[in-house]
Parts: sequence; structure tokens; C-alpha cells
Amino acid sequence: MIKYFLMNLLLSGIWVALTGSMYYTNFLFGFMLGFFVLWIMNRTETDQRYFYRVPKIISFIFYFLYEVFRANIQVAFDVVTPKYFFKPGIVKYPLNASTDFEINLLTTMLSLTPGTLILDISEDKKTIYIHVMYLTDPETFVRQTKTGLERRLLAILR
Repeated sequence: MIKYFLMNLLLSGIWVALTGSMYYTNFLFGFMLGFFVLWIMNRTETDQRYFYRVPKIISFIFYFLYEVFRANIQVAFDVVTPKYFFKPGIVKYPLNASTDFEINLLTTMLSLTPGTLILDISEDKKTIYIHVMYLTDPETFVRQTKTGLERRLLAILR
């Protein structure tokens, strides 16, 4: 999988060198073009993980940026209005992530989202405790996080 990524970077670098345009949009276009060329060349290979993960990673990045933007708007709205809308609470969140890397990445992503903060991870690494600034229903928060952030992150890592 790493070899396909490195070849894709090489192809996008070659694209940038051939076009002579050193802009990130040109590099991204070269990356997409290189991805397509590698996919066409390796359709009969047995290891297709790279070609399934790259679109999932791109989708995850857009999903995460949307969630961060939405949370920022919610916090900013609460700051500029005279009435406070926050309802803080602590949620006991059962984990589907099993390895230390998966747990670390999930907790980092949750902490980067405004309005959430990781308080603790249980000793058996099956539960995390999250402080949520806008908690209306703990079950809804757990369900949304499981079907949103955690499911997408584990689809990339596994």
C-alpha cells in the first residue's frame, strides 16, 4: 500500500514538473491523475486496499472539516449572543476502537472538535469519558459519534 502512495506522489511530482506550475491545485490534480493511472494499471492485482482507502480518507477529511466548522459556528454563536445555550455534561462512550493507535486517533479527533474534551480512558481501554459542551441527549451523542466519526475512522484504519 505504501508503494502505491509513493508512486502516486512521484507521478504527481512529475506532473508538476512537466506543467511547470507549482500550485497546490496543480499538485492535487496530478495526484488525482496519478491515482487514476495507478488504478487502471493495477486493476488485476489482488491487493486493492490503496484504491479503496484513498477515497475514504478524502471523504473523512471533508466530514471532519464539516464537523469542526459546524461546532465552531455553534460555539461562536453562543459566545456572541447574550443568552448561553450550552448544557455541559459528561458522557461515558463505549469504544469500538481496540488498538492504542485507533483510540489515540479517535480521541485526538474528538478533542479537536470544539465543544468536546476527552477526560479519561478506562483501564481496560473499552470506554472513554467525554465532556460535551452542548449535550442534549447522551444516547444521541454516542450514536452520532459512533455512526459518524468512529465508523469512518475505523473504515480507514482497518
